[in-house]
Parts: sequence; structure tokens; C-alpha cells
Amino acid sequence: MYREKLQLLTETALLAAFITVSGAFKLPGLFPGTEFQLSAPVAVAVCGVFGIKKYLAAGILSSMVGLMLGTQNVFNVLIAMIFRVVVAIIYYFCGKNKFFYIFSGPIATFSARICLSVVVGKAAIPLVLAAAPGMLYTALCAGMIATVLEKVILTVRRTA
Repeated sequence: MYREKLQLLTETALLAAFITVSGAFKLPGLFPGTEFQLSAPVAVAVCGVFGIKKYLAAGILSSMVGLMLGTQNVFNVLIAMIFRVVVAIIYYFCGKNKFFYIFSGPIATFSARICLSVVVGKAAIPLVLAAAPGMLYTALCAGMIATVLEKVILTVRRTA
């Protein structure tokens, strides 16, 4: 029992660190504001591989760390939490399959940008268009990152 709790705590903390650090890596876009954070496909992969409970716990922990370090503000956390909830809902209804890995990130990003447009009172279309390259990257990369995470888990379980 103690070992399982320790493993859960450690795994969740490592996933939160992975999500936080991957958010620092950005691929440049063609236009200002269209850069892509690697944390989006990582988050989708974490949900698909580890499940909703660990995913949301790690995501909330990641947002708390970002706020404490000053690398995120309330709007960043708002977008991230909407993204996480939408990904979790899609995972709940669709399960872990190709549809989930390809479409959950773009759908979640779209939803988060629409909500952000309501909060800040700006037009939704420019916000969504600025996120379009990132949506494409997420759709292409989430499944590959999930495959790597699954191989890491298998390796760890074999050696443990």
C-alpha cells in the first residue's frame, strides 16, 4: 500500500514537471503570437497514457508551479485548465484511440480560445487563427509522444 502511494505521488510529480518544462519549449510560428508550446501534445499524451485522474492532478500541479514561478499568469492558467477539461472529456467518451490523439488537442485549443475571447472581450477568430499552427502540431505529435511514454512505462515495469 505504501509503495503504491509513493509511486502515485512520484509519478504525478514527474508528469507535472514534464508538462511544466515542455511548456518552456516553443517552436516559432510564421507570425508573432503563433508560436507553439510543446506542452499541448505532451498533455494529450499524458492523458491518453496515464488516464484522466493523473492527467488532471499533474496539470493542476503544473499550473500551480507556473503561477508560483511567475512563468504563467491567470489567463495562461485559464486557457490550460479549459484545455485540460476538454481533453479529459474527450478521453472519457472516446477512450485511447487515434481519434483522441489527433482531435482532442485541436478541439481543446479551439474551446479554450473561444472561452478566452469571451473573457477578454476580443474577437474569437484571430485568437483561433493564431493557434491554428499549434493545433496542427498537436494533432501530429500527441500520438508519437504517447508511444514514447508507453515504451518508457514498459521499460520501467520490466526493470522494476
